[in-house]
Amino acid sequence: MGLVLWIAPIIAVMLSRVVNNIKSLHIISICTSFIMLLAAGITTKSVMLYETLTYKIFGDAFFIDAVSIIVLDIVIIIGFLVSIYSVGYLNEKLRHNLIKYKKIKFYYSMMYIFMFSMVLALTVNNIGIMWVAIEATTLATAFLVGFNNDENALEAAWKYVIICSVGIAMALVGIIFLHLASINVVSNENALQWNLLYDNAKDLNGSVLRLSFIFILIGFGTKAGLAPMHTWLPDAHSQAPSPISALLSGALLNSAMYATIRILAIVNKNLNDSAFTGRLMIAFGILSIAAAAVFIMTQKDYKRLLAYSSIEHMGIITLAFGIFTPLSIFAGFLHMINHSFTKTMLFLASGNILQKYNTRRISKVRGLLKMLPISGAAFLIGLLAISGTPPFSIFVSEINMFLSIFSAKYYVLGGVFILLLAFIFVGIVITLFKVFFGEPAIDSNIRRGETNKPGAAVLIVLLIIISVTGLYMPKLLKNLITSAQMIIIGG
Repeated sequence: MGLVLWIAPIIAVMLSRVVNNIKSLHIISICTSFIMLLAAGITTKSVMLYETLTYKIFGDAFFIDAVSIIVLDIVIIIGFLVSIYSVGYLNEKLRHNLIKYKKIKFYYSMMYIFMFSMVLALTVNNIGIMWVAIEATTLATAFLVGFNNDENALEAAWKYVIICSVGIAMALVGIIFLHLASINVVSNENALQWNLLYDNAKDLNGSVLRLSFIFILIGFGTKAGLAPMHTWLPDAHSQAPSPISALLSGALLNSAMYATIRILAIVNKNLNDSAFTGRLMIAFGILSIAAAAVFIMTQKDYKRLLAYSSIEHMGIITLAFGIFTPLSIFAGFLHMINHSFTKTMLFLASGNILQKYNTRRISKVRGLLKMLPISGAAFLIGLLAISGTPPFSIFVSEINMFLSIFSAKYYVLGGVFILLLAFIFVGIVITLFKVFFGEPAIDSNIRRGETNKPGAAVLIVLLIIISVTGLYMPKLLKNLITSAQMIIIGG
């Protein structure tokens, strides 16, 4: 079933180019994402049974373990929810003559090329192919970032392409150094196979490996939105269609972080400690959280504010893997999951807000709970959740982060971390909570209520997910994260 994850999005792209009515496009999209969801579920069960999945017919190119299945499941689930949301979102745009039919075909084509690229990056054993797949996500999403085809969208798309291409080029340099570190240890035909590099990590050239990690962290860190390489992210996330913003924040950033984590495991096993990589990861993590804290306080655009929040949470995940203790690794994977679903809900809710109010400016949105009862409630609860308020899921992973930092005796770091999160919480409250109350400052002829009914249903599902997982962790999820933790930390 794992191969279905590769084949399904390719078929969806081909079908979306030949069908000639909107309803068929929506059906193809939802059916494809549902098939991928089923395949991911079966694959997850297989990974729990057999630990690792490979297919010999591809020379072990297809490779899934607990680390990859966690990120893969995030991508597939969010992709499924986005496909449902997109039906109402695109129909509303079409109803207002904001897009043409051909643009919807283009939207679905690029969306499933994007999905295929992420799935490929997360299911290959070869680090070189993984790099190619992550670069392919840049090419696919650049067109989606510039989807609205106005001056701001095109500027954001070009900025995204240029900055991420430079970053991904640095990652390539790091991968070349990784290959040099493995000469005479791993055969040339298997030189970039992750499992072989990991198994033989002790024999790799440590000095070259250090240099490799620096380039890879900066390179893939650019794609993950870490400061100071983050400058593309607020523009891209704010200008892209809201369902694509959800995929960028909830799925793409994790895929880039996944690549970094894979190399981190090899380097730390070679060096026999995490001091070198830890200092770098902690520095980038804290810098990202601090940068987000400053910019969140000054935002006038609610989608840009959500984008800076993504930088904050990628910083938290980076910090977790920099601490590199069993508890911090567990907290890092858990936070990756929690952030993805919470931020997806927020970006999808922001899409409904944008379509209702026709503005991204915070000052022009009032009476949100009256105009959009479901989207407004999801946005309000999502903001509380993303700020780390109990009893939602992000609170749980952040508590684990606090415990991991202080148990590792990083007392000053722990104090700075708490202060920054408190600063961000205050910033979000001051900046955004005013939108929920008062009388709506829009045309009184506009009908109150949800226009995107499928989207409202998706928001309810996401709201349930982030609420339930804040109170209860399913055993399957705990076992998956524990298995991934053991792989990365060498248990």
